[in-house]
Amino acid sequence: MILRDPVHGLIAFEGTAERVVRSLLDTREVQRLRRVRQLGLASLVFPGAEHTRFSHAIGTAYVMQALQDRIDACAHELPPDQRLDEEARADGLAAALLHDLGHGPFSHLFEEVLPHAKHHEQWTQEILLDPSTEVHRTMEEISAGMSDRVASLLDGSYRLGYLSQSVSGTLDVDRADYLLRDSHMTGVRYGLYDLDWLLRALTFASVNDRWVLAIQGRKGLPPAESFFLGRHFMYEQVYHHKATRAAEALVRAIFMRVSELIFDGTPPEPLLPAFRAAALGESLSLGEYLRMDDAELLTCLSAWEHGRDPTLAELSKRLRCRALPKTIPLPDHRPELWNEALARTQDIVSERGVRTDLTVWLDVADDVPYAEPVDGSANGLWVVLRHQPLQPLGDASFLLGELRNKRIERPRLIFPAEFRQEVLAAMHRILG
Repeated sequence: MILRDPVHGLIAFEGTAERVVRSLLDTREVQRLRRVRQLGLASLVFPGAEHTRFSHAIGTAYVMQALQDRIDACAHELPPDQRLDEEARADGLAAALLHDLGHGPFSHLFEEVLPHAKHHEQWTQEILLDPSTEVHRTMEEISAGMSDRVASLLDGSYRLGYLSQSVSGTLDVDRADYLLRDSHMTGVRYGLYDLDWLLRALTFASVNDRWVLAIQGRKGLPPAESFFLGRHFMYEQVYHHKATRAAEALVRAIFMRVSELIFDGTPPEPLLPAFRAAALGESLSLGEYLRMDDAELLTCLSAWEHGRDPTLAELSKRLRCRALPKTIPLPDHRPELWNEALARTQDIVSERGVRTDLTVWLDVADDVPYAEPVDGSANGLWVVLRHQPLQPLGDASFLLGELRNKRIERPRLIFPAEFRQEVLAAMHRILG
């Protein structure tokens, strides 16, 4: 099986890998990922960011295959019971391919804006373990018990801890693909790093009686540093871009208004079951959840723009026509100024008879570029240096030591564009 990929070039799966990947790709739940964009609303800022979680899933499986080849090359360092066998190889490929099955529309935003919605990790587990799904039945046809094993890989309880870590850890195949893919598709260069050299620099180490993947010597530090710095810059320049955050705030307002209309007994049409369930705190069936994708939500927005509720119609129109709110950056680590700026902006907007809960927000996007356990646990990243004790990556790397467990906040004020001049004048007086 050979696929052409804009990031990795020719991707080939052969033998057992081909059987696993081909069978799972054809399932209904994996095909749904074609209709869920990887970066949600980022395409409003970066026109090329139309790629989907489907292409990311394939790329992640490819990186897992390359990682497994590296693990095999280092197998002599492991005790026999920790080495990859055919079952573990198949499980790892399946987990990499299926790790995003539970994502809803508009990337992570959907689960953030609906207060009673499950997180995508919970939905992924349900999809894998529910006997009614095609992907569950296909896994059981490939190998009895595979669905349980893949679920354990994703929740960290698999028999080979390092394989779980490689699917969902500090440095994993998910991030390894999406940094390169998102960078390529948005047209930026911030997320680029040397994947081949990073894989080549991996080895094994025993930490607290657990075998973990580790960075080999000084040669492995530059690609590892590049990986985490690239992740930091992608958050700063792409994932937390001011216009993307403004669009996400607009979606929150739309979902808030939809919830209000549901409570008032005048729900908008069409209405996906997920909205009613989330607004009323009701349970949502797996089948109803899997109906949702970006296309379904965009269809709703189109109808709501011409619906009977003027508030929802205006909000939907602004999102569909990219009439986004404006933003003003706020000083770091000054919450008292943030609150003052928010209150003054709310006053300006409310004086004109506009609802502030649907139009004015204090947005504090945050991220930890490099997280490292403080207790020296096996869940961290370790560096093997010749003639020296095993070291945490943050100790071996000056750059990552500076970023270690440091939370970076990007505070902004978000408000309607028509109030831009008044708000700017007020902020000049407050912020100086």
